Amino acid sequence: MAVEIWAARLIRPLREDEDRALTALLPPERAARLQRSRNTAGRAEALCAYALLLELLQSRYGWERLPEVALSKTGKPWFPACPEACFSLSHTAGAAAAAVHDRPVGVDLERLRPVSPRLLRRTEARDPETFFRDWVRREALSKKKGGNLAELFKEPSVPPGVFYFPLELFPGYAAGAAGCDSAPPEVRLRTQEELLL
Repeated sequence: MAVEIWAARLIRPLREDEDRALTALLPPERAARLQRSRNTAGRAEALCAYALLLELLQSRYGWERLPEVALSKTGKPWFPACPEACFSLSHTAGAAAAAVHDRPVGVDLERLRPVSPRLLRRTEARDPETFFRDWVRREALSKKKGGNLAELFKEPSVPPGVFYFPLELFPGYAAGAAGCDSAPPEVRLRTQEELLL
């Protein structure tokens, strides 16, 4: 089976009842982690990323709930009870994505926004769009193998045996996926209302 990626664009804030319903879908450790997070601005996007993951797992494997999530030694999230299901999540202002495959996978998306001239020079990007297209490539590769932010700039190219695919998900966003499969990912776009049904 190919890498599957589901993504949604959030066009309005979540209502309190929607927030509660999505939080209830999370494994306890993920819900606790989200509650501890100081980044309340990205809460809706994070919840929607997990909702996309659950829908994708229901579609692919028939799962009814998300199992416990743990972190590998390299920092990659995984399901200890179901290691055959590899996944990756990404969320940014106004959008979320989830990827699933039977081998390690990484997905990233970023809303295009201004970048300081200093950062553009440092990364040799000619404009913010170029910067973010390179960023999501590096982030997707890092998420595929697990790792930290500092490693993003150590491997500027795609390593042998790994495949990277730039994705056009939504206008105003850069996105990409990395995995071990040479076939392009299957992408499904969901509306916010479909996700919240």
